[in-house]
Amino acid sequence: MTAQPKKKFPVLPANPERLCWGCDKYCAADAMLCGNGSDRTQHPSELFGEHWRDWGHDYQPDAVTPEPTPPK
Repeated sequence: MTAQPKKKFPVLPANPERLCWGCDKYCAADAMLCGNGSDRTQHPSELFGEHWRDWGHDYQPDAVTPEPTPPK
């Protein structure tokens, strides 16, 4: 028996609201088969924006330069 290839997880799908992203089945939002929950699991791009992959464990936010204090 051969192993099934893993599905490639889409980084920025065109219409992420149409699918449940809770498992590898990628069911339609109105016809979930796995019973993963009562609600659809959102794609990370819906939660964190299109740059969601930057939010990893090694994410370093851009350096913030402090604003100069006004003289007294």
